[in-house]
Amino acid sequence: MKVNKVLKINGTLLDKKQLENHLQKVASNHNLNNKSEKNTYPVPQMLENFKIIEQVYHLLNEHLKLGISIHPAGEWLLDNLYIIEETVKQIEKNLSLKKYTNFVGIANGPYKGFARIYVLASEIVAYTDNKIERKDLEDYLVSYQTKKTLSMEEIWNIGIFLQIAMIENIREICEKIYSCQIQKYKAENIVERLVENKEKGNQQFKVNSIKKIEKDIFEDMKYPFIEYMSYILKRYGKKGYSYLKALEETVEMAGNTVSEVIKKEHFDIAVRKVSIGNSITSIKKIQRINFLEIFEKINGVEEILKQDPSKVYEKMEDKTKEYYRNRIKEIAKKTKISEIYIARKALELSEKMDNSSKQAHIGYYLIDKGINELYKILQYKSSRQMNSKDKVKVYLLGISVLSILLSIRNK
Repeated sequence: MKVNKVLKINGTLLDKKQLENHLQKVASNHNLNNKSEKNTYPVPQMLENFKIIEQVYHLLNEHLKLGISIHPAGEWLLDNLYIIEETVKQIEKNLSLKKYTNFVGIANGPYKGFARIYVLASEIVAYTDNKIERKDLEDYLVSYQTKKTLSMEEIWNIGIFLQIAMIENIREICEKIYSCQIQKYKAENIVERLVENKEKGNQQFKVNSIKKIEKDIFEDMKYPFIEYMSYILKRYGKKGYSYLKALEETVEMAGNTVSEVIKKEHFDIAVRKVSIGNSITSIKKIQRINFLEIFEKINGVEEILKQDPSKVYEKMEDKTKEYYRNRIKEIAKKTKISEIYIARKALELSEKMDNSSKQAHIGYYLIDKGINELYKILQYKSSRQMNSKDKVKVYLLGISVLSILLSIRNK
């Protein structure tokens, strides 16, 4: 069974200007293919991510009942799982494999085969720590387009890929939360056995194997364990003093101190809390963004169409404008020529005509009889443009093939 590739871009937080410069460099380095590869389709990985997120959600609920303190980042998850779940369902519904592979892909390098818009969305998420604002997003896309032009379909769907990247990051944070909660559970188990001296049958926090009551109970410690163990031992006062001392000695033997570990763990907790908070808040914001407005503002095709010499385009309803843009997209797919170039050539043709004539409307070359003139300037020969000699050739070829098929059948 072929496993899908997983896209993961690691980045540190950049300010807006730094990220805009970074995206220009990214665009310059992007070599493109007409399509994305099937094995980079992100939906299966997103569904796996949600399973892990859901498992951590259930673990947090169990720990709440047991009285174990919850990782602050986990509180975001407890309050907002339904938002993540709804987002996952919506993306699964709207992003089919066929739709994904039709996006322009990256031709080489570490992200080879992935949809260009998916890579771009992941870059933005990685370098903003999951914090997306509508105006900033516009500026990031404009920065990218100073070097490479995005298609209408890409801009229209970038929200989907931003959310996929955020769900990937939420899953990573959930893995940290899970590890932290398991360490806390282990600490509770040790304290219950050693400090409270509970019998095995009366223990609330049970583990499969019980370690000896020696200093080696603190072996293979992780920061969440040390931080939480220190916290709960201090609650017992003198009763927990000898164990707290053993903990401190063991940590010092590893070249650290409990106070340093606590500071580092508290810093990590704060970072995870902010990151998951940004992710969930941004998912909500993205769902409220009108991408049609962003598209019309930053897309080069729209800017060209607005220059229609007849002034007809600017008076059209949104649905009619969308029809024109989709027509350009269809022509681009058929001719393998960029949407911007096609729109520009249609505009050039219309600008040569008298403004009062029908031919001065840019739409005449996109959806009317002027389409053949557009194909001609694009150096593309459509089936409609066949001259009489070509038509005779096609007719004779058809007759020949039919004759051969009939002769074979009669034998």
